[in-house]
Amino acid sequence: MEPIYLDNAATTKIDDEVLSLMHKSMQENFGNPSSTHQFGRKAKSAVETARKQIAQHFKVSASEIVFTAGGTEADNLILNNAVLNLGVKRIITSRIEHHAVLHVCEHLKKTHNILLDFVNLNEFGGIELQHLEELLSTSNHKTLVSLMYINNEIGNILPVDDVCKLCEKHEALFHSDTVQAVGHYQLNLQKTPIDFIVASAHKFHGPKGVGFAYFKKGFGILPMFFGGDQERGARSSTENVHSILGMEKALTIANTNLERDKKYIKSLKLYFIEKLKDISEKIYFNGLSSDAESSTYTILSVRFPVKNDMLLFSLDMAGIAVSGGSACQSGSNKGSHVLAEILNDDESENTSVRFSFSKFTTKQEIDSTLLKIKELI
Repeated sequence: MEPIYLDNAATTKIDDEVLSLMHKSMQENFGNPSSTHQFGRKAKSAVETARKQIAQHFKVSASEIVFTAGGTEADNLILNNAVLNLGVKRIITSRIEHHAVLHVCEHLKKTHNILLDFVNLNEFGGIELQHLEELLSTSNHKTLVSLMYINNEIGNILPVDDVCKLCEKHEALFHSDTVQAVGHYQLNLQKTPIDFIVASAHKFHGPKGVGFAYFKKGFGILPMFFGGDQERGARSSTENVHSILGMEKALTIANTNLERDKKYIKSLKLYFIEKLKDISEKIYFNGLSSDAESSTYTILSVRFPVKNDMLLFSLDMAGIAVSGGSACQSGSNKGSHVLAEILNDDESENTSVRFSFSKFTTKQEIDSTLLKIKELI
């Protein structure tokens, strides 16, 4: 059987058009953007054109985009700036955020004595908006709300417009880890006024090691890296020119074909859900991942009616790549902090698997995976 890749929430295959553009850039556009000669100016022009085109996708200005090495650095840059540069004394987040947010918040609490509050979650991992408003109402400290747009493990979609309204009402800043949303959903930051978002190119068929942070105009940026004046002083380090151009190309392709790809991928996910239910009525879906409207069309978190610590390994040996949770934790012995938060003890005993899909996933691959699952459970 040909290998089957169903771990697109961890990373995606690079689009051929992106590879082609990056290869050409490596051959022809090798100048350092900080150099003043023609080779440097050519590279600088390419980077700034990419910045402008990326900004246009979100209806923001190019000066509000800071290129980074990915989503984790972007989250770190934003959260550290909120506390060290923007006077934030309190952060409200949830216990099922990506560790790129949770671990930074815990570090800031320890090192800068910020107040750290967690919004309540319902049984499906959805935030309780009423509790968020209560938290926002109970303190006069300058506050940042940090809640991810789409959960990377269970696929829940945040009611982002409602959160924006609450933050505006209570004069709080709003940061959203949008890594699983960018390239899969249109995000107009004029209509949905989030103050800070992040992106990672490898989540939407671009290269690894590049992403960006969006800082709404008016917020100064204190760099975490020193030693140069790149990114208008926000991030010292020679720009990753070829990857930046690749990211812009991948985002343009994703947004151009978004509705077509969304319809196709969503149909695969719904088909997969239907066939899993046929295998066993005791198969359940974690969070809201089986809800077509309240979860992303790219992620499905499945809880099987068995405890099988070897299930992931067995699927891998059969050539099927999936995840038991966040890929960032795959090298550790720790279970999913997201599932631990929303499942009871009995539910946690059963094996959960995250399947995630892309435009390159085929129905034949889904059928082959279903056959193997039926055999294993």
